[in-house]
Order: sequence, then structure tokens, then C-alpha cells
Amino acid sequence: MKRVLVTGARGMLGTELALALRGTAEVVAVDVEDFDVRDADETSAAIAGIHPDVVVNCAAYTDVDGAETDRELAFAVNAAGAGNVARGAAIAGARVLHISTDYVFDGTKREPYLEGDEPAPLNVYGESKLAGEREVAQRTAEHLIVRTSWLYGRAGGNFVETILSLAEREDTLRVVVDQVGTPTYARDLAVILKQLVSGAATGVVNATNSGSCSWFGFARTILEAAGKSGVSVLPVGTATFPRPARRPTNSLLDLRRLVSIIGWEPRPWREALTEYIAERQTGER
Repeated sequence: MKRVLVTGARGMLGTELALALRGTAEVVAVDVEDFDVRDADETSAAIAGIHPDVVVNCAAYTDVDGAETDRELAFAVNAAGAGNVARGAAIAGARVLHISTDYVFDGTKREPYLEGDEPAPLNVYGESKLAGEREVAQRTAEHLIVRTSWLYGRAGGNFVETILSLAEREDTLRVVVDQVGTPTYARDLAVILKQLVSGAATGVVNATNSGSCSWFGFARTILEAAGKSGVSVLPVGTATFPRPARRPTNSLLDLRRLVSIIGWEPRPWREALTEYIAERQTGER
């Protein structure tokens, strides 16, 4: 049984991954109170003391708009911190899975992005995550960078919860229609990571649910699944809602490499969302 260290274990993905790995791996789940990935020596010492076979780095600064004014913190966690985790893992002889994002791309491509496409982030968050990818690749050859998109789940704020919260207070919601991507349920990504942990793939791989939609389509499906028939959704352009951080128009990630590695295609995003909403309403897991 492999010993798997999960950093950022109190976050949305880390929480689900720690649960998914139970019974198939010896899981050591840590967060910032255990050690701070921004401190290279502390990180290396902590990882050495744990003796993991695999490190899954879910620790991240994820406030996309906040990164525009807090660039130093975003890079400290997402770039230097990622490098520190990879360095510590390399010293300990552990393989690294590092979580990254669709935001490393500028969204101008018409087709889904391949792992080998040239990154060109539009915002500080994407820049910091791309820098983190490069830090990981420089620190250890035994790495797999996992890019995902539009993540939601029970342990943290996300688009699904925002829409449901707004629907309690407003009859009409205006949601961007000219940005396309794949909503990804953190639990489904955790199942994918569980299989990647047990394998030996290296390099970069995209991992999301399957299918695509706009934020507008995502919002409508959320409300339908939650039975919020009295709330309407109006499509608007990105220019209607200027944000501090620019977003890519196309966030779709090609899943063919993932399918070749794990042997199956992730389920459609609508199916995953319906399950999430149903469990949210009943309080079940």
C-alpha cells in the first residue's frame, strides 16, 4: 500500500482526494497548519519525515481576482510553493502529482487545448500556476502535472454555490455566455487522481468531466437540477461584467491523453452536477 501525502487537504479537492484514497493507500493529509509550502526548508523537512511514495500537491492560492492585487502571495504559493513541494518530494524519493489549471491558456484556440499547446495566461493567477508547473518540472523528473477546469465541490466556495445563493435572493440572474469550459466535480477529479496515483504517467495531463458548456448554460443547469423554476437566467457578454482578472474565452481541455492512461472517459458534467445537487439537498455523501 502506497503512502500518499496530500497537501492542501482542507481545500475542495484535497478533502475529496483524501476520502477517495482511503482503503487503497496510506493517506497523510496536511494543510498550512502542518507546514507552509512557502518555506522551502520546512517543507523539505516535513516531507522527509513523512516518507511518502507519492505527493499530490493540492495546495494553492485560488482567488483569481485577488491575485491581480496580491501577486506576491499568488506566486509565493502557486510558484515557489509548488517548487518547494517538488524539491522536498525529490529528496524523499517520491513521485509528484501537481494540480494546475486551464487558466495557463489564453482561450483563443477554437478546439480543446492539448497538453502540448503553448501556454499564454491572461491573468496573474494563470501566470503563477504556469510558473508553478515549470518549477515542478525543474525540480523533479518524476512528476505529473494535472490541469483541470471550473472546479466545484462541497468543501469551499464555487460557482454552483454562488448561483444557488443568488437564486435565493433574486428572480433574474445575468450570466456570461461567451466563455466556454467544462464544469468539473471535485469528487470525480479525486477518483481520476486516485487512479493516476497508482500509475506511473509523467509530464502533463488534462483531467475534467466530459462535455462542455458556457457559464450561462452551467447556471441554467444548476437551477434546473435544484428545482429553481422561478428564477430566470439571462445571457450576457463578458464585457457586461468586467472583472479584475481577464478570463479565457475557451477553457476546454482535450481528454484523449487522460483516457489513454486511465482507460475510461470521465462522466458527463451534467450527470456529475445532478448528483452533486441531489446530495447537497439531502445532506448525503
